[in-house]
Amino acid sequence: MAYWLMKSEPDAYSIDDLERDGTEPWDGIRNYQARNFMRDDMKIGDEVFFYHSSCKEPGVVGIAKVASQPYPDPTQFDPKAKYFDPKSKEEDPRWILVDVAFVRKTKRPIPLKELKQHPALSDFRLNKRGNRLSIFPVDKKHWDVVLSLE
Repeated sequence: MAYWLMKSEPDAYSIDDLERDGTEPWDGIRNYQARNFMRDDMKIGDEVFFYHSSCKEPGVVGIAKVASQPYPDPTQFDPKAKYFDPKSKEEDPRWILVDVAFVRKTKRPIPLKELKQHPALSDFRLNKRGNRLSIFPVDKKHWDVVLSLE
């Protein structure tokens, strides 16, 4: 099993939304490296930190799991969709997604500020300068440290 962090802006899609919906396609990813993680590396059952970004208090707010094999993101083909990509073709899709299933909320939100201050997370990808990826792998040692902060 692998571990991941997936960011979402809570006003776009929050941990509460995932709890309500149960399972949701993780659509709208338009970064090739993040897409490649979903397409090539994510497996059903992998665990995910659900991270609220671009908000008053960014941080880890829940646990989810990968719930499907990768498949083409349907929003890329819909001209009315926010994530429409006119260069993508159904016979050769550019953008891939996986479904993500709610597991639980963290006992408390674990703020980015706290994650940045923890010595055992000094090399955690989230804490590195310039990290703007919305999806990235998490080492098991970092996974365990973050969970210990709940």
